[in-house]
Amino acid sequence: MHVYKELFVGGRWTPPSGNDMIEVFSPHGFDLVGAVPAATKADVDAAVAAARASFDAGIWRGRPLEERLAIMDRLLELYTERTDELIELQSREIGSPITFSKTVTGPAPALTLSTFLGNARRVQWEEVRVGVTGSDIIVRREAVGVVAIIVPWNAPQFTLMAKLAPALIAGCSVVIKPAPETPLDANVVADLVAAAGVPDGVVSVLPAGREVGQYLVGHPDVDKVAFTGSTAAGRQIAATCGEQLKRCSLELGGKSAAIILEDADLATTATGLEYASLTNSGQACVAQTRILAPRSRYEEAVDALVAMMSAQVVGDPFDPATTIGPMVSQRQQQRVRGYIELGEQEGARRVVGGVEPVAGLDRGWYVQPTLFADVDNDMRIAREEIFGPVLAVIPYRDEEDAVRIANDSEYGLAGSVWTSDTEHGIDIGRRIRTGIFGVNQSWLDLNAPFGGFKSSGIGREMGVEGFDSYLEYKAIAPASETA
Repeated sequence: MHVYKELFVGGRWTPPSGNDMIEVFSPHGFDLVGAVPAATKADVDAAVAAARASFDAGIWRGRPLEERLAIMDRLLELYTERTDELIELQSREIGSPITFSKTVTGPAPALTLSTFLGNARRVQWEEVRVGVTGSDIIVRREAVGVVAIIVPWNAPQFTLMAKLAPALIAGCSVVIKPAPETPLDANVVADLVAAAGVPDGVVSVLPAGREVGQYLVGHPDVDKVAFTGSTAAGRQIAATCGEQLKRCSLELGGKSAAIILEDADLATTATGLEYASLTNSGQACVAQTRILAPRSRYEEAVDALVAMMSAQVVGDPFDPATTIGPMVSQRQQQRVRGYIELGEQEGARRVVGGVEPVAGLDRGWYVQPTLFADVDNDMRIAREEIFGPVLAVIPYRDEEDAVRIANDSEYGLAGSVWTSDTEHGIDIGRRIRTGIFGVNQSWLDLNAPFGGFKSSGIGREMGVEGFDSYLEYKAIAPASETA
């Protein structure tokens, strides 16, 4: 059990200013996984003050890049040594199937850090250009300042490292606010940061709820906010940052479409959509929960998806056979079941699943994998992010209609097309307004920019582009020497 009595403030474990604790219970068996102090506004003030002082003094950003990278290399070594512990901890906190944690949420954070370390050497941190007058111009990329990092519960380590790695490499000081559902793994990272040699003041970890998070976002000494979470919360953060002319990057929700073309092999497609649509029990922003199928093969497509959905194993996340774990909380379970009821009220045809308890599971926040057919894209189950194992199969007339439906969404995060003609699939991908798109796969590569169009966010993470939102550009123009 992971029980903490102190907060990691400015690089040191410090008694909290308040007395409240955040307890984390397993969404499977309801047993206590651990507890941490709940940070208060006073703790935010202390953490931001430490970050501000460390940044302004230049104790981290002022070091040569190679020195920062050497410390981050050490962080990668230490992180890799504790990957197995973090895999188990995340599955206990969230209820993610252990097979998913071992193959995705476990390796991904370390690989993310490793990729950023490699890409850091490709960035031109300072370059000389020739101005239009013929004189030299020095162009520098400098750390943006104090960064508030706010991460969600569904992939806490991956979303944290996607922000922490580029921020620290760039020279920023950071205050991390993990979600109250998953604060324990962030404290493990706090230990690793200190052990790696990141100087005092540069990193703080403040587990807290929404009110304290809002206070952190609005703090006048925070220069930039990096957030992953719901679109509704992202809009509030963007409004606050806009009022203060504060930088922000937002990785938000999705309602991604998977387009099945007429020439697709349906058995192969259904197998691919098992991961694309149900990854992490459907609790993923990139989940492709709108399945677009041609009317000419609609019932065939539905039958193939019925077979795939019916084969899902719902249960104990630590059972290697499990493919669908519990929802993270009772609130999330009720939310997902509410959408299932709504789908039937809207006139969609439920062909798999429902709101009834999962047979054989007396405890845990479980939801049956549910498939709806005869869905219209105007229905709420086709427009709103459900964040659970609920899929909607939408018919289309022709490819123009499929592209129109796929783009008819306030979101634009991910998508895919399933076809026997790869080049044609790439052409379809060029027409879909999403940040990432896969041809015959659900795709996300750590060396490619990741982020969304429209209400799915602002800015990009991963790849060389992942550094951009943690940097400010400065131009220095020395006067030309005269004889």
